[in-house]
Amino acid sequence: MKLTPNELHDISSITLEHYQLRADAFREGTRDHDVSQNIDALLRHIHGAPPLRILDFGCGPGRDLKTLSALGHEAVGLDGCASFVAMARADSGCEVWLQDFLELALPDGYFDGIFANASLFHIPRQELPRVLGELRATLKAGGVLFSSNPRGDNSEGWNSGRYGAFHDLQNWRRLLADAGFVELEHYYRPAGLPREQQPWLASVWRRT
Repeated sequence: MKLTPNELHDISSITLEHYQLRADAFREGTRDHDVSQNIDALLRHIHGAPPLRILDFGCGPGRDLKTLSALGHEAVGLDGCASFVAMARADSGCEVWLQDFLELALPDGYFDGIFANASLFHIPRQELPRVLGELRATLKAGGVLFSSNPRGDNSEGWNSGRYGAFHDLQNWRRLLADAGFVELEHYYRPAGLPREQQPWLASVWRRT
C-alpha cells in the first residue's frame, strides 16, 4: 500500500524525534565505533587526488566527519536531527546541513563521494528510488556512494520508535542498479564472524 504524504511526514518526524530525545546518549554510545573499514572502502574507489569532497549522509554527532577531515578531505555533513547537526558542527568544525532525508536540496555534481553509514535504511522503500536519484545527481561523474545498512528480508516498519527498511543483497542491488549505479564491492560486518552474526550489509557503488 502506497504511503501518503502525511504518513511520510510522520515517519520522518517521529524517527527524528526519537534521535532528538536521545542525542547525548547516542553520541556516547557510538563515539568509539570503529568504521575505518567502511571509510577505507569508500576512499579507495574514488578517482582523483585529495582533498576529496565527501558528503557524510546521516552524519549524526559528527564522529566520521572528524575522521574524514583528519585524513585531509573536505567533509560536509547532513542530518535531519537538529541536535546532531549542532553537535557535528561543534565537534568537527565542518560544514553541516540540516536536511530531512525525504526533503533534500543538494547541489548537482558537487561531491566526489558519499558516505551513507547506517542512514539509508531509514528511507521508506517507495521513496528510495527518488532519494537515490538525488544522491546520484549530487555526485560528480564517476563519483562513489558507500552505504551500510542492517540487512533483512525486504520488510519495513516501526521498531522502537524508528522507521526502518531492511533489504537483502539482491534487492539492494536492483535498487542501486535502477538508480544508475554499478557495484564495486560488498561485504558483511562485523568482519571475521559467521554470517548469522553479521547484521550489517556494506556496499560500494559508482555513478554510471
